[in-house]
Amino acid sequence: MRGPSTDKMEREYIDRFANPLVAAERGYIDDIIEPASTRRKIIEELETLRNKHLENPKRKHGNVPL
Repeated sequence: MRGPSTDKMEREYIDRFANPLVAAERGYIDDIIEPASTRRKIIEELETLRNKHLENPKRKHGNVPL
C-alpha cells in the first residue's frame, strides 16, 4: 500500500539518483544528449573516430616454452 510519504520518498530518490544532471555535476558522465539530437551527435562522434589509428606497443618478451 502506497501512502503520501512513499510517493514523497520516491520523488526524492528520483531527484537525487535517477537524474543525469546530478551525475554530470559529479563528473560521472561527460555529456547529456537530448533525444532530438542523438542521431546528429552519434554521426559527429563516428566521424571523429573514422581516421583514428591505434598502435599497440611492441612486445618486450615472447612466450617461454614450458
